[in-house]
Amino acid sequence: MLLYQFHELGRAWMAPFTYWAEANAKAFSASGSWLSALAGAERIAAANELAYRIGKDYEKPAFDIHAVEVDGATYPVVEKIALDKPFCRLLRFKRYTDDAGSISEMKGQPTVLIVAPLSGHHSTLLRDTVRTMLRDHKVYITDWVDARMVPKEAGAFTLDDYVAYIEEFIRQIGAKDLHVMSVCQPTVPVLAAVSLMAARGEDTPRSLVMMGGPIDTRESPTSVNNLATQKPLWWFESNLIHPVPQNYPGAGRRVYPGFMQHAGFMAMNPERHFVSHWDYYQDLLKGDLDTTDAHRRFYDEYNAVLDMPAEYYLDTVRVVFQQHLLPRGEWDVAGERVTPAAIRGTALLTIEGELDDISGQGQTRAAHKLCTGVAEADRKHLTVKGAGHYGIFSGRRWREQVYPQVREFIAGNATAATRKPAARKTPRKPARKATRG
Repeated sequence: MLLYQFHELGRAWMAPFTYWAEANAKAFSASGSWLSALAGAERIAAANELAYRIGKDYEKPAFDIHAVEVDGATYPVVEKIALDKPFCRLLRFKRYTDDAGSISEMKGQPTVLIVAPLSGHHSTLLRDTVRTMLRDHKVYITDWVDARMVPKEAGAFTLDDYVAYIEEFIRQIGAKDLHVMSVCQPTVPVLAAVSLMAARGEDTPRSLVMMGGPIDTRESPTSVNNLATQKPLWWFESNLIHPVPQNYPGAGRRVYPGFMQHAGFMAMNPERHFVSHWDYYQDLLKGDLDTTDAHRRFYDEYNAVLDMPAEYYLDTVRVVFQQHLLPRGEWDVAGERVTPAAIRGTALLTIEGELDDISGQGQTRAAHKLCTGVAEADRKHLTVKGAGHYGIFSGRRWREQVYPQVREFIAGNATAATRKPAARKTPRKPARKATRG
């Protein structure tokens, strides 16, 4: 139980050496420094820069989206908080135009809620997703809060609470004209939230776009899935859950620490990361500024991780990866059975990467088997050739192959005829509220 504390001690002990490496890197590379004229200065600067990058702390990056280019014109973008919850902020990216000589919000385009994963990285991992979607849509995104920054007094956060948050965000934006895009982990709670809303007779989004998610991890299980099934739940709680140290607002809160998740990320492809850092060192020696900048941008994001609430993490391991309650039709959320077959009038697009080593082929597509109330004409599946997990929502393949089809799918359902509400077998229940926060 002292692992987190030891990690903090190690981080504090390393801090002076990290700052020293940063100072050396600048001193031996600055054009006005006499040290840069010494023999071997380039190698000393490169080695210190690499040491600094490996040892430094990585804070949450900013979205840094201040403008978007559409058809050759540039439009300003303002990031706003639409709803602030203890464990998540609902962000809105508002685009503006100066048509008719006055600044006003761009209107008349589909509204999209992007549900970012709560699985170790910050929601800024979807920066490219947001920037691209802004070309043709009004965009909201879930910005999950690092659990170590949430005071213990705010209470626990479970998978049920996650589902309740999604329901509240959908109602806040307005479901009738909304399209929901879930990336990776949130495909499960998003499907649950919309299923529960449909079963109660509430308005549901016009469409669901589900990308690389673990709807049914029994399909093409990956190494991630196998780890979750090879160990009992008590093993995860005993070995991976730790209290937050006293130097954070969430002191005493039980979490799955981000640094442990990061170690798991690195262990999946150690050779790739070693080669990447060696190449970075070589590029520093060559003075290849473009390549070194690209390396920094990638690892600034990749190395910035957050802590997950223990209750939510353990719930996810149990419900999604061990017991497969959603595809088996046995998942109850706050006393209500999750029934995807209740969804009607909401179109469904599932997207998978051919080479995805996190969510295997068939895991996301399984949503079609569950959503039997969705008309066949309102369903579509896309397998992206040559794409891994991240390639379906970020990078060239996302922008050039995936996004055009997502845009077309949303546009085709943005002006759909009035939809039939889900049939009710029981009297309508009042809208369920988040249990905490």
